[in-house]
Amino acid sequence: MPPLLKYIARRLLLVPITLIIITLTLYGFAMLVPAEQRAQLYWPSNLSPDQMTAEQEQKIVERIVHQRGLNDPFPVQYLNWLGNMLRGEWGWSPNLRVPVLDYLQRRIPVTLELTLFAMLLFIPLGIVSGVIASLRHRGRVDHGFRATAFVATSIPPFILGLMMISVFYVGLRWFAPGRLSSDIEILVKSPAFHAYTGLVTIDGLLNGRLDVTKDALLHLAMPVIVVAALPWATVARVTRAGMIEESGKEYAIAAQARGVSQRSIVWRHTLRNTLSPVLTASALSTATLVTGIYVVEIIFNLKGVSEMLTGAARFTALDVAAALGFAVYSALLVLVIMLLLDILQAVFDPRLRERIDA
Repeated sequence: MPPLLKYIARRLLLVPITLIIITLTLYGFAMLVPAEQRAQLYWPSNLSPDQMTAEQEQKIVERIVHQRGLNDPFPVQYLNWLGNMLRGEWGWSPNLRVPVLDYLQRRIPVTLELTLFAMLLFIPLGIVSGVIASLRHRGRVDHGFRATAFVATSIPPFILGLMMISVFYVGLRWFAPGRLSSDIEILVKSPAFHAYTGLVTIDGLLNGRLDVTKDALLHLAMPVIVVAALPWATVARVTRAGMIEESGKEYAIAAQARGVSQRSIVWRHTLRNTLSPVLTASALSTATLVTGIYVVEIIFNLKGVSEMLTGAARFTALDVAAALGFAVYSALLVLVIMLLLDILQAVFDPRLRERIDA
């Protein structure tokens, strides 16, 4: 088997192992909750507590506790819960009054679209700006870059979001919070518009409605910049430091002495050797981006997965099913993104593939 395929196979094998470790830990914390509340995880999706009396609901809870063995040892309970998750039965949220998986499926496209566009912004922009800053080392461009990166890492996302709303929405009227304009939203929800992916920017293109895609992009502009600011600064700093280090090595100096153009040295040699730590930084930044994106959704009124947190927090009752569902979804998203970035890193860095055969 080629080294690259062997590396990908190993990384794919690590995903379920990592997910098992994460879910073991999550359900371990859930075991601290009384069995009657953990019954939410097995609530039948075709039954709504709103349509029954308190006595009927209590009888169903008692039956679930008995049938699902919620007083059994931890391994038995964990395997039962994991089997339910794999079958798509993520439980009932008593606070949101909906099945957890159904709620997530409606909200995931919004969060996924924001995450995708933030990654498409901060990774290439971080690499390019880091390279340019390294070429102008200790010059005005480099000083300006370092000042901007410092500001991007210093301002919390919710403060930056409020600042952008004040300037670009209240002041200039360029962009607006929310996911779509009211007239475009009516169109998107109409039977004439087909939601192929749930991502409005892509569905607009697939439906031949460029006005929908344009409107969605305008509404994404501010939240994407806020989400991407901190990861951009991290990736750009790593790129700058790596490029400065690589440019001083013997192979770069020798190439310059042989008359190789500066552009070729930078983009074909030194950058290629810098990409491995840059992609590692991108993967770590993406992990923090996913966990921090929910505050931005709330600020810009994007009804994504953060709605699960805010909706559940309005009540005092403990929502075990919503908490576990949200945690498992977040872990899955991070694992998939880091897997893709690891594969991309192996494509650009042959040394990773060679370690498999070593």
